[in-house]
Amino acid sequence: MGETTGTRADTGHPGVGRVLVVIPTYNEADNVARIVARVRRAAPAVEILVADDGSPDGTGALADALAGADRRVHVLHREGKQGLGAAYLAGFAWARERGFDAVVEMDADGSHAPEDLPALLSAARDADVVIGSRWTAGARVVNWPLRRLLLSRCGNLYARLVLGMPLSDATGGYRVYRLAALDEFDLASVCSQGYSFQVELSRLAHRSGARIVEVPITFAERERGSSKMSPLIVAEALWRITAWGVQDRRLAVRRGLHGTPTGQVRWP
Repeated sequence: MGETTGTRADTGHPGVGRVLVVIPTYNEADNVARIVARVRRAAPAVEILVADDGSPDGTGALADALAGADRRVHVLHREGKQGLGAAYLAGFAWARERGFDAVVEMDADGSHAPEDLPALLSAARDADVVIGSRWTAGARVVNWPLRRLLLSRCGNLYARLVLGMPLSDATGGYRVYRLAALDEFDLASVCSQGYSFQVELSRLAHRSGARIVEVPITFAERERGSSKMSPLIVAEALWRITAWGVQDRRLAVRRGLHGTPTGQVRWP
């Protein structure tokens, strides 16, 4: 595992502090330079970490070249394809070790518009977690086939019903986390990937009492490269959400039997 680092930036986003945008990559040679350039234009004060899982198409080398030309761009080289969740957890740890105040999750394929990032960061001034939502009022989804729309809508409805989270987009992967809030999560217990990784972190945030805000975004289907979505990712999300729901209900019953207060979740 290696990294390319630049000079520490002395500025950050007003009201949020130093921000690191974590962009996991695997075979994103067609997209990595474009997404980095768009982030730098949209939010010049943030820093970027490309977390590459040993892409055989040369994504890591392209990211190294970008880092060599820009002190706000860094690269974390990881051994082989380890998955989205593991990449983000590694990025969170990288940010914590270097004193960042907030981290952003962003896809490399352009589906998460960097132009929406300033709005997400502004919301983070008064929140612990900000979710760029595809399904809240004012959001737009562009060029998605009907089956993907239905899959996302139904998946989020299922997560809301089973886990009792008042979120319109618990599976959304465009997010801002304050590091102080992440420190309250049991990240060592996280082992899921894909859709289920985002749902698991939503659940941890909800259970911890984090202040969660959803901000409408424009979500677009990727134009270059191939999607990493697969039936296995969908199946993993389904069974993990079901298992968490059963676990939460058993815990609620035990608390009720013993008179233990369940606590209140702060919701702005």
